[in-house]
Amino acid sequence: MVEANIDFEELIEQRNWSALRREIKVLKSHDIAEIIEELSDDNDIILFRLLPREEAKNTFQYLSFEKQEQIIEGLAKNANRVSSLLNDLDPDDRTAFFEELPGKITKRLLQLLSPEERSIATKLLGYPENSIGRLMTPEFVAVKPEYTVAEALEHIREYGRDSETLNLIYVVDEHWKLIDDIRIREIILARPDQLIKDLMDEHFVSLNAHDDQEVAIRVFQDQDRIALPVIDSEGLLIGIVTVDDVMDVVEEETTEDFHKFGSVQGAIINPLKAGIGFLYKKRIVWLFALVFMNVFSGAALASFENVIKSAVALIFFLPLLIGSGGNAGAQSATLMIRSLATGDVEMRDWFRLIGKELLVSLLLGLTMAVGVSLIASLRAPEIIFIVASTMVLTVIAGSMVGLLLPFIFTRIKIDPASASAPLVTSIADITGVVIYFSIASWYFGIT
Repeated sequence: MVEANIDFEELIEQRNWSALRREIKVLKSHDIAEIIEELSDDNDIILFRLLPREEAKNTFQYLSFEKQEQIIEGLAKNANRVSSLLNDLDPDDRTAFFEELPGKITKRLLQLLSPEERSIATKLLGYPENSIGRLMTPEFVAVKPEYTVAEALEHIREYGRDSETLNLIYVVDEHWKLIDDIRIREIILARPDQLIKDLMDEHFVSLNAHDDQEVAIRVFQDQDRIALPVIDSEGLLIGIVTVDDVMDVVEEETTEDFHKFGSVQGAIINPLKAGIGFLYKKRIVWLFALVFMNVFSGAALASFENVIKSAVALIFFLPLLIGSGGNAGAQSATLMIRSLATGDVEMRDWFRLIGKELLVSLLLGLTMAVGVSLIASLRAPEIIFIVASTMVLTVIAGSMVGLLLPFIFTRIKIDPASASAPLVTSIADITGVVIYFSIASWYFGIT
């Protein structure tokens, strides 16, 4: 943690560079990034300029995209400094930064890269958005099966310094087709004259560069690996993906889905730092749309005006009943969205799940009907049957809506997380009103 008693703003204002460098020297990269995030405009760029080249590279990776963009703009007057920073960044981190920028800016920054780094960046950016190819890094170590262990270790010493990880060493044939991966521990413990092919078992797990990044998440969860190789359509080894890169994607996907489920358009990383206009724009679209959804609830109520007049006590239980249906639907939707996202449930499973959800929601509805009947026995005994039967049916209906909406959205190529709690609740409200007053109309014999 950053020392609370150190005022970096004050040190910068006093131009006390020696003290600043002394304080920064003992901090870790993520702590420095935290300080830069909190500093006012201009002061954050001044502090970043004071960082040594290697520290600047490491710190930049921990900054938010907004701050990264601000730093680049602040350094724009010094093209050499920007060029050094971009060339030093790990290819996967640099790609993640580039793909967030407008195309014109990315094109201009690409010109600042060395020919070798520009070739790597252009290749990574050429893969589809959100593909594993955008996530991978070409910095890895590969050996040939005919190498001896001694030759392999010498190769690792020569080329492994810039590798993202050395936990696994990849084995490729003369055409660079991936044929195995070997843990570095096995190579170190083997005899120097032993051949690499003698250590191979030819059992390995790989990712395809064109697959979606969510595929990488699932494979990492299943395989418990630190890194996984990435191959092209012909099986050639072209890069690796590390677990820290995948964790970044997991956080991003989780944040995005969480916001969608709350009917917020796009991610809001930190509401304390976000402007009022920005927060308004992110929230108003769904809320405004749901206003018109809820108009149907009012229309349903208006159509049952005669029923309400004949039994005013019905109004007392209305919020309780439709709220229970909405809550049951939100629970069901949450379970389905998560299961679809993790791959535990697939599209073909929807029919099997309906039967199970019907039984579960029936049991839930009956249990909740007992509770609402007890309340009705004290408040309005004459409508116990109406509120009890409505409770059972609204819980079942809400659960079915929550179950089916994610599947429907997935089928029509919409993110299932968009089947948000407010949307499910609004549909359940309309359904609940219709069920409640339809039963009451039938019970009292009112047309």
